[in-house]
Amino acid sequence: MEYKDLPDLKALATLREIVERGGVAEAGRALNVGQPAVTKRLRALERSFGLELMVREAGRLRLTTAGERVYRFARLVMDHQLELVGDLNQLKAGRDRLRLAVTQSIGEHLLPELLLAFSDAFPDYRIDSRVGYSRSIHTRLATGLADLALTEIQPDHPDVLVQKWLDDELVLVCSPGHALGARELLAVAEIPKLTYVLRERESSMRITLDRTLDDIGISELPVAMEVGSTDTIVEMLERGRHVSFLPRFAVRGAIDAGELHLIRIEGLRIMRTLWIARTRANLDNPVAEAFIRLIRERLPTG
Repeated sequence: MEYKDLPDLKALATLREIVERGGVAEAGRALNVGQPAVTKRLRALERSFGLELMVREAGRLRLTTAGERVYRFARLVMDHQLELVGDLNQLKAGRDRLRLAVTQSIGEHLLPELLLAFSDAFPDYRIDSRVGYSRSIHTRLATGLADLALTEIQPDHPDVLVQKWLDDELVLVCSPGHALGARELLAVAEIPKLTYVLRERESSMRITLDRTLDDIGISELPVAMEVGSTDTIVEMLERGRHVSFLPRFAVRGAIDAGELHLIRIEGLRIMRTLWIARTRANLDNPVAEAFIRLIRERLPTG
C-alpha cells in the first residue's frame, strides 16, 4: 500500500467517534458534520483497507473483526496526535515546562510533596505529570513524549540516560491484627503458605518481586487479589486477612504509626533502586535541572 492510499486522520477519527459515541448521528454531532459526511468517511476508510469495518445488526452498527483492529489503531493514532499537539504547544510556550512521567507508587506517595515544593521554589516553571507503568514510561521517554521520568525499573535505551535516585526495599507487611502481627521474623519456607493481596503483574514492584522469588525457587504465591493501587492494598491489609509486599517508602508512615506490622524474612531482603531518567535532548532543560536538584535535596529519610 502506497502512502497516497492510506486513510486520512479524519476517517480514523470518525470511526473512533462512531464506536465511542454509539452511532453515526452521535458521531456527526461530535464532529460537527452531517450524517452523510460520517457515512462517506466510514466508506472511504473501508475502501482504504479493502475490508468491511462495520456491519448493522438489529438496527445498530457493530465492528467486524477487521474493524476491531482498525479501531484500536485509530485510538492509538488519535492519542499520539493529541500528544504531538501538546508537545508542539509546549515548544511554542517556551522552555518553562517539563513533561514528567512517574510510576504509580511514586505518584501516590512521593510526587505530591515534590510537586508542591517545586511550585513554591520555582513558580515560573510548570510540570505536567503523568502516571504509568515503568515499561510504558520508558517508551514515552524513548519516543520523545516525556522529558523526565522517575521509575522503579532502569530503562535500557541508547537515547535515555539514567541516574540513581533512591534505594528502596520491598517489605512484607500485614495488619497488627493478623495472625503474624506479633512475629518479627519469617522463614523463607513460610512465604508460599501465606495469603497475599498484591499489585498487578504489570507493575514495577510486582515484576521485581516475582523475579526475586523465582530466583529462590518460589514460582507462585497464593494471591487472593491483585489491586492497582498501593493505598488500596494498605486499606485492605487493615482488615487483617492478608499480607503484602510493598515498597518501604510507601508504607514507612503506616509502620511508624503502628497501622502496619513489618515482618522480616530470614536471609532475604528485596532491594531495588529508583531511577531518574531523561532523554539526551533534555540534558540542558532548565526545568529538568531544577526539578532534579530539588528531589535530591528532599530525599525521604528513615
